[in-house]
Amino acid sequence: MQFARNILIASIVVVCGTAISADKQAGMALSATCVACHGQDGNSVVPGTPHLAGQNSRYLKRQMELIQSGTRPVPLMTGMLDGLNEQGLADIAAYYASLPASIREASRDRLEQGEAIYRGGIMEKGVAPCTACHSPNGSGNQLAGFPKVSGQAVEYTISQLTAYREGQRETDAEYGGMMRSVAANLTDNEIRAVANYMLGLN
Repeated sequence: MQFARNILIASIVVVCGTAISADKQAGMALSATCVACHGQDGNSVVPGTPHLAGQNSRYLKRQMELIQSGTRPVPLMTGMLDGLNEQGLADIAAYYASLPASIREASRDRLEQGEAIYRGGIMEKGVAPCTACHSPNGSGNQLAGFPKVSGQAVEYTISQLTAYREGQRETDAEYGGMMRSVAANLTDNEIRAVANYMLGLN
């Protein structure tokens, strides 16, 4: 099968300027316990759980490190990463990054408002355009470690932007707290609008 052959190909995960050779096949084996929440193909069907398929590997590895250390508390992930070393995390990240993300369609509700925020920000409130870090098509920036946001579950995106706004998520510290700064000035309706818009990006 073509899919099976593809996952045998090693990839490189770059973390803080250091290249780590990652084994996608090993990552597939290590991800066996992840499928319950994140789906067999990395596209979750569990509400509020992120899709991992197609996410960039540097971001995935960094988030697993933060969860593993307790810096990013995720109760449902408690113990799930115990015993995994840097190589194991890199392998899992490479595996999920190699999977095709599903293409999804945004709701028409507040779609124009979401697009305006994503592409132009809200200058009078100091909200920068999302495109600056996450790219015009939502694919993110692998080298910088900025995540792919296109096709992400709306409720998950809402929960994360809200957590940044309320200071409950601080995983942007190495980037000067920029996500908290942006989200601090977004209302619930604005967060929902931009989350919905990002769902349909591809």
